[in-house]
Order: sequence, then C-alpha cells, then structure tokens
Amino acid sequence: MDVKIEQSWKDALAGEFEKPYFASLVRFLHKEKEEGRRIYPPGSQIFKAFELTPVDSVKVVILGQDPYHGPGQAMGLSFSVPADMPAPPSLKNIFKEIHDDLGIQMSGYPDLEKWARQGVLLLNAVLTVRAGSPASHSSIGWTEFTDAVIKYISDHCSGVVFLLWGNFARSKKTLIDTTRHHVLEAAHPSPLARGAFFGCRHFSKTNEILIKEGKTPIDWQL
Repeated sequence: MDVKIEQSWKDALAGEFEKPYFASLVRFLHKEKEEGRRIYPPGSQIFKAFELTPVDSVKVVILGQDPYHGPGQAMGLSFSVPADMPAPPSLKNIFKEIHDDLGIQMSGYPDLEKWARQGVLLLNAVLTVRAGSPASHSSIGWTEFTDAVIKYISDHCSGVVFLLWGNFARSKKTLIDTTRHHVLEAAHPSPLARGAFFGCRHFSKTNEILIKEGKTPIDWQL
C-alpha cells in the first residue's frame, strides 16, 4: 500500500510506519484485495483526513469509529460522505444540533471537506472496512495507529478541542493531556442514542474555546 499522506504527518508518524504492526496491517489489506474483497474507502482516500488537515493546522479533532460500509459512502473523513450521497442519520443529527446551537440553516450538503480545510481533523479510529461488514477491520492495527495520532497531537500541539461523541470516542480521553487541550464529551449523534446528543452545544463551545486560544473559529456552515 502506497501511504499517500501529507508531508507533515509523514514526518510526525514516520516511526509508526516502520513498526511491525503497520507492516502486518498493509499485508492484511493486500490479502483482502487479492481475495477479491471490496474495501472502503478507496485506497487513495484512506488518509484523506491527513491530506486535508496538516499537523500544524489541527484545531479540532472529531473522532469517529469506523468508515461507512455502504457503496460510495466512505471518503476518509469521519461522519462525511461525498456530495452526491444523502447525509447518513448521524450526520443529519449533527446538522440539527448545529442549527439548534448556532441558528445556522444547514443545507444538508454531506461533504465535510470544508471543515477539514479549516483545521478540523475528521479522524476515524479505524481507517478501512470491508464492504457491508461493519467493524471488520477493527482489530488489524488501525487503532494502534490512530491512538499514536491522538497522542502525537496531544504531545506536540496546544489548545486543540477534542470532540468525543459516544463511549468509544470517550475511551480515547486517556490519550489526551487535558492540561494542554480541551475535551468536550457527549452521546453519539446516532439515532440509536435516542436524542441524547442534542443540546450538547459543542459547536458554539468549540468556537468560544478557539477564540480564547487566539485561533480563528470554525465556520460550520456548509
């Protein structure tokens, strides 16, 4: 697998790419391909979050768990789908909360690239999935890699806002130095959480924190 990743991340994570678990992960993905299994997202988009949000531009991290496993949905950014796809239920709930929180009329446009280019790292803990099989790549080494990403941001950046939604994301709080960064926790935006996500006001809170940190707030409107 050719690791197509922006240079600042390539430098930051060089040690991870050399570790045995990463070589094993790459071998696993090659084997999946050789056996004719369809993998999402496409190879060129696996590291898209890193391509769009270089290390020194990271202001916010939104942590997802697993890529979408339906055709044409996964695009390498957590919660995001390509512009020609309908917004999945969790993303619709995110848009509803933004509207309720900030009074912004969201268009429903589901491609979150605009956020990524403003410094929102849209990171899934697992970067690939087998078509139609959720969590199928959850134990192949990706979480070790993305834990290293979170730890790198914690150690080398300052004043980053981590949005941890749901129990899985909240479990990553132990990787974050909360004396240097800000952690906002809420229920997952999935409809399975029965609306517990609503009212978290994470989008206004994030911008308030960024302004206090002397950083440009995020324009959440799409």
